[in-house]
Amino acid sequence: MVVDDHPMWRDAVARDLTEAGFDVVATAGDGEQAVRRALAAGPDVLVLDLNLPVKPGVQVCKELVGGRAGGPKVLVLSASGEHADVLEAVKSGATGYLLKSASTEELTDAVRRTALGDPVFTPGLAGLVLGEYRRLASEPAPASGADESKAPRLTERETEVLRLVAKGLSYKQIAERLVISHRTVQNHVQNTLGKLQLHNRVELVRYAIERGLDDA
Repeated sequence: MVVDDHPMWRDAVARDLTEAGFDVVATAGDGEQAVRRALAAGPDVLVLDLNLPVKPGVQVCKELVGGRAGGPKVLVLSASGEHADVLEAVKSGATGYLLKSASTEELTDAVRRTALGDPVFTPGLAGLVLGEYRRLASEPAPASGADESKAPRLTERETEVLRLVAKGLSYKQIAERLVISHRTVQNHVQNTLGKLQLHNRVELVRYAIERGLDDA
C-alpha cells in the first residue's frame, strides 16, 4: 500500500512497484484515509510519507504498528532526512526509512527487504538510529521490582541470532553466517519476540543492546 498526499508521486510509486511485481492493494492521500484503508486491505508493507494532511505519518505508524501484532511493516519514504524525523518514525514502529531521492531499484529492493523484516535505511541513517538506541541503553534504567530470575529463557540459537540482529546484520546475512535458512532465522526472531513480549525488530535491537549482546 502506498500513502502520499501528492497524487502524481503516489501514482508513480504505485506504478513502479506494480511493474516490479508487487501487488499494490490500495493507496491513500491523507493519514485518516491511510489508517482506514490499511485496516481494510491488510497490506504486508506500507510505503508511507510522513508529511500527510489530517493525520501525520508518525501517527498513522503508531496506530497501525505501535503495540499491535499482525500490522503491516512500514517503510517510510520521505523527502526529509532530518534526524528528528527519522528517529520519531522508527520509535513509532517503522521498519525502515528511505529518502525520496532513492532510485526505483533502491525502492523496490527496500520494499522486498522490509517485507522480510529487515531494517532498511538510506545510507547514513542506520548509524544514526543505532547510535540513538545505544545512547538510550546507556541511560540508567528505572528501578524495577521485577525478578530477573523469572526473565524468559532463550535457547542458545535464539541468543545467537539475537546477538547478530543487535549487530545490524540482515536476516540473509545471519542465515549465511549460521548456515541456516532465511525462514529459520525469521522463526527464531518471531519466537524471541514472543518470549520477550516485544512487538518489532527495533524493540528487539534495543533489548539486546541494553544487555550488551551487540558486543558479545
